[in-house]
Amino acid sequence: MRSEVEQDFPAQDSPGMKDEAQRDLFLLNAISEDTNVTQRDLSKRLGVALGLTNLYLKRLTSRGYIKIINIKANRLQYLLTPKGIAEKSQLTYTYVSYTLRMYREARESLRMALSHLAEDGHKRIAFFGTGEAAEVAYLCLKENGLELSAVFDYEGGGQFLGLPVRPPQDLGEVEYDRIVITAYGSMQGTEARVSELLRLGVPQEKIVTLRRLPGTTAAPPHSENTPQDEAGGGGVDG
Repeated sequence: MRSEVEQDFPAQDSPGMKDEAQRDLFLLNAISEDTNVTQRDLSKRLGVALGLTNLYLKRLTSRGYIKIINIKANRLQYLLTPKGIAEKSQLTYTYVSYTLRMYREARESLRMALSHLAEDGHKRIAFFGTGEAAEVAYLCLKENGLELSAVFDYEGGGQFLGLPVRPPQDLGEVEYDRIVITAYGSMQGTEARVSELLRLGVPQEKIVTLRRLPGTTAAPPHSENTPQDEAGGGGVDG
């Protein structure tokens, strides 16, 4: 199952934005937006235990990023310090820069992978995952004259790009040629999605990922400067 962390912000594998830095940015932003936010609320949004959230907040306090004020019995208020405001600005800059780089790399990788699929006559593409990565992938589909035939995600429900979001268990009810793991999450998260598809009977060769995983085939290189570790090929119907 997808955690609340993955839903609120992507857990990236990158030297530019580590999970701890993203968590700090998330907490600093949450406190900046609402000084009365509770640990329980932060815990739910992070998808971690209340005690762990308490530990994260204590670390931010020890670093001088936030101040904790006891305003009444069993009621705390969190305030950003000047040092915390500066840290939040620096983390935001790093996050935006990394997001833009990931956008460019993912779009180029998908463009190569999907162009290759179009040449092989695989026109019907399904997505496994909703959000920014799926939006980028959809633009690439249109550029290559491909059709988005279905959208899947862990929970299912709602709509995305005008199509109903189905749970993975519905894979057998939809016709498609390839399924793209459309998620910017961590390598472990991508591997978990691939494992879920394999468990449900999707052939390895019909799964396409945004990053190359062990046992997958990368998209054919377009140029010497093209990042080749972000695209993988495989599956029917990420």
